[in-house]
Amino acid sequence: MKSEDTPFEGGPMDGRVLSVLVGPTGNPPKTYRIPVPDAAGGPPTVLVYRRVPRGHSKRLGLPRGWKYEFDPEGRSGGRLKWPWSKPESRAGGKPSDTDG
Repeated sequence: MKSEDTPFEGGPMDGRVLSVLVGPTGNPPKTYRIPVPDAAGGPPTVLVYRRVPRGHSKRLGLPRGWKYEFDPEGRSGGRLKWPWSKPESRAGGKPSDTDG
């Protein structure tokens, strides 16, 4: 398998460079999850990082490599958004009915 050295920005991994496996297209995954074990033996905390372009080329505007930025909310962004999919649930519960 091929891997690429990818820098991490923000959060506890700020400034570190990890070797990340790349897919068949030569790109690293869109999200990178790092489980951190709890010192008290509880469930592990999961750090979520999102892939962003490191820079763009001058002529064509193509990405020049990738880096990961910390996502403090840890949203699940790996879900496909189809027109018939239900919207994500909000923290407040069910959306209010405005029919009156």
